[in-house]
Amino acid sequence: MNIIGPDYLVFGVDDLASSAEYLTDFGLTPVDVDATGGLFEALDGTGIIIRAKSDPSLPDPLPTATMLRQQVYGVVAPEDIDAIAAELGKDRRVTRLADGSIETTDVHGFALKFQVTRRRPLSMPAEKINAPGAPAQRAPNELGVFPGKPAQPRTLSHHVLFVPDQDAARDFYCDRLGFVVTDVLKPAGPFLRPRANDDHHTLFFITTPEYMKGLEHLAFHMGGPTELMLAGTRLVNKGYQSFWGPGRHKFGSNWFWYFNSPLGTHFEYDADMDKHDDSWVAREAMLTPKASQVFLFEAQRRWMPGPDPKGIVEDEGTPEW
Repeated sequence: MNIIGPDYLVFGVDDLASSAEYLTDFGLTPVDVDATGGLFEALDGTGIIIRAKSDPSLPDPLPTATMLRQQVYGVVAPEDIDAIAAELGKDRRVTRLADGSIETTDVHGFALKFQVTRRRPLSMPAEKINAPGAPAQRAPNELGVFPGKPAQPRTLSHHVLFVPDQDAARDFYCDRLGFVVTDVLKPAGPFLRPRANDDHHTLFFITTPEYMKGLEHLAFHMGGPTELMLAGTRLVNKGYQSFWGPGRHKFGSNWFWYFNSPLGTHFEYDADMDKHDDSWVAREAMLTPKASQVFLFEAQRRWMPGPDPKGIVEDEGTPEW
């Protein structure tokens, strides 16, 4: 089954206006958005769909506080949808829609949809670095950072679910849908990648009580650590609250910066994630306060070196970076 990863995550939200403003400020582009909600997309067309919580077009909500209403997975070809329908139809209802996509639920009741992927191919350079001992990646006079440097989410990277039974979740996605375990944080749960995606993970489970079942966070890939830092700084400057980061994870190696949101979950910028193939052997580690990140930054007041630091004041009119 050639599942690529999440095309869209669909939400039923309390406040459409504040959610739309947040998604736009996060860097996503509104597409056909009106008073009923709509799609906010990354550069490759993946993204977030919001509707009012009471919108009858949405799948039924989970009996918890989560606003996540559906995970929409992209696959390579129509034959993959047929294979998924045949497998999951053995023990659960699978509904075929007019466009050929299918809807169903997973082992914990999360609503799923599978469609031929809508994502657009990207052809964009990654962040360039210059390092002693290696050929320069940026030409002479080519700046690495400058005011107004673009920093937009490129693609929907991954999401993390709170589940009461991680073994059941792992077995469903691996045995029934062909996902692969890349690493495990014990006792939280496994990182998974689908067969048609070589990212370290597109899905991760964290074991929680039944009443907490839902979405813990979602992430978008950026073009590199500098874009991540720029996008996060711009979001902070707009008044949004940082939740965790910036820093760099151990499993996956990806840079991260998480933010609170009005969609009832955390939004993450990530960058520079590891790639894996079927020769990779999954690692295991115990979840401790330091197990997740190699390093973690803490925001400090702006400072400038000088003979009298007490005389240094916050600058005004700083260009938008």
